[in-house]
Amino acid sequence: MQIVWHSGVTQSVLDEVRSVKVSRRSRVTIGDVARHVGVSPTTVSHVLSGKRLVAAATKQRIMQAIEELGYRPNSAARQLRTNRSRMVAVIVPDITNPYYSVLTRGLADVVGAADAGHDYGTYVCNTDGSLERERRYLHDVLDRGVDGIVVASVNLAAEPDLARRRLGTPVVCIGGEYDDRDADMVTADDRAGAEAATAHLLSRGAKRVAMIRGAPDAGAGRDRGYVAALTAAGHPVREEWIVRGHWTRAGGQEAMRTLMSRRPRPDAVFCANDLMAIGAIDVAHELGLRVPDDVAASGGRGRGGRGLRRC
Repeated sequence: MQIVWHSGVTQSVLDEVRSVKVSRRSRVTIGDVARHVGVSPTTVSHVLSGKRLVAAATKQRIMQAIEELGYRPNSAARQLRTNRSRMVAVIVPDITNPYYSVLTRGLADVVGAADAGHDYGTYVCNTDGSLERERRYLHDVLDRGVDGIVVASVNLAAEPDLARRRLGTPVVCIGGEYDDRDADMVTADDRAGAEAATAHLLSRGAKRVAMIRGAPDAGAGRDRGYVAALTAAGHPVREEWIVRGHWTRAGGQEAMRTLMSRRPRPDAVFCANDLMAIGAIDVAHELGLRVPDDVAASGGRGRGGRGLRRC
């Protein structure tokens, strides 16, 4: 494949590259700030770290020089010196899912609250629900020396060597199962929630309740809750009424089209999360079905369906 560049564009790109190279060569150092003020580099370091008292007048001159010269701390050098990155990795299956967007935003707000003495940065790794990508990100962030990991796992149980490799790095697992007594877990009772949602649909008169599941190796608690509710009510569990939606709105739409083509057609659908429930309702409307009169729908977990959930 040949790529043709407009001469003006090419020159603009080259100019930008040269500018970046120049800026890297001329990066301002602590030594530059110290010479500008007439103090030692150690004094500048004390001002930056805040760990030693420095005369107010000297501190003011140093801060003014930092502003004038455009000095920025070298985070890589600081990490080598302190063995701290001041970064927290957040590993999620789908950052476009509102549930994970809100989770990530809330985490960033808290760990980055400088006024509370935290001042950590975050960076997000999106796995797209891939166990292989999750494994690669986990290993990568550990190699980068992050100070903590928050992971909404596809299947953290498939990482038997993580406890050994993390070497004391704090791990918080969101909504999964991980057999490591030193890791913190934040989970909901997915089985109870799914059982209650399915029982609710049955209580409203549904006779043929289908399920739109998530991706493989995830959401097992919700699967068990759905089955438990049907069993308790004396309804059979029909495999043809259990379809995967892969946690997305588009996946919910595709799964709902499949379910609505079954005969007999389900008259209610329990969806393992709200995004898939929205997708299911989209298709119900597309097919001219009334919700909940012709087909009822319930979402399992997440924020994507707030204001849109119908049953």
